[in-house]
Amino acid sequence: MSDSLISDSLPADAPALFSFTITPEQTGQRADRMLADAIGTLSRSRVKALIETGHLTCNGTPRRDPAFALREGMTLELRLPPPEPARPQAESIPLDILFEDRDLIVLDKPAGLVVHPAPGNETGTLVNALLGHCGPDFEGIGGEKRPGIVHRLDKDTSGVMVVAKTPLAHEALSEAFATRTMERAYLALAWGLLPPSGEFEGAIGRDKRDRKRMAVVPNGGKHALTRFTTKETFHTGVSLVECRLATGRTHQIRVHLSHNGHPLLGDPVYLRRVPAAARKLPVNVRHQALDFPRQALHAATLGFTHPRTKEELLFSAPLPDDLQTLIEALSEG
Repeated sequence: MSDSLISDSLPADAPALFSFTITPEQTGQRADRMLADAIGTLSRSRVKALIETGHLTCNGTPRRDPAFALREGMTLELRLPPPEPARPQAESIPLDILFEDRDLIVLDKPAGLVVHPAPGNETGTLVNALLGHCGPDFEGIGGEKRPGIVHRLDKDTSGVMVVAKTPLAHEALSEAFATRTMERAYLALAWGLLPPSGEFEGAIGRDKRDRKRMAVVPNGGKHALTRFTTKETFHTGVSLVECRLATGRTHQIRVHLSHNGHPLLGDPVYLRRVPAAARKLPVNVRHQALDFPRQALHAATLGFTHPRTKEELLFSAPLPDDLQTLIEALSEG
């Protein structure tokens, strides 16, 4: 967890060091619980993160276990790191730009590039690159933390994105995404043999068993609809599928395909075991497919009306080398 998120809930005049001597009443308590209760301005989860990142000493010795039991007479010191800048910083990061004018940028995002800063990825993001490319006037477009961003792709999803450079474009493009008037098509490699075409429908919400995952849920989720066309199949074990979104939920394609028995190749979140369909591939190709290092998902096309000129625009991003190489191996295997 980033230090800026650990300390940003504190008032500006909060002390940088909290020191406590454990009393008989505090004996036996967990360190993180006692510290959160005693400080009062930090949540237990933030205290836990501080301990795990080395900001706590007990009797002068660093302790990284938030759950260690306290004993009477122990001296605990919890030091707060200085806050990092709230605004993302400009960085010189190359961008594969497909189109750019005064209002917007269309680019081909590579797999591995995070769209905006977040805990654990404070730098090296697309936003940092855009600030470096566009200059200081870009900072206020749509907010300080995510300037210009009207939609996003997961870190390990590649493909075409549009970014707003002016308030006019930000408002118009955000509205287009909200009303689903954008044309969006994704290419995915999924395990198993899918029908020639069809659709997956099911409300998507947070997985109650794993908060890092989304899931099709019986109640409390948001309506989601994915339409698909199977473009090619390989040994009846893998399908190349074009997906079009009627809605835009978090991880929608990954969740819908996984829920219906066709998780994406390489998906680190929704592919939890070796799929039975892998046995249908030749051995050499099977290992290559099973070892693919990211979800096999690519935003292939994006179409929209230009917010200023009203021209209908359509952009495509070619399959990246890793996906193209895998498809060629599946074809030849």
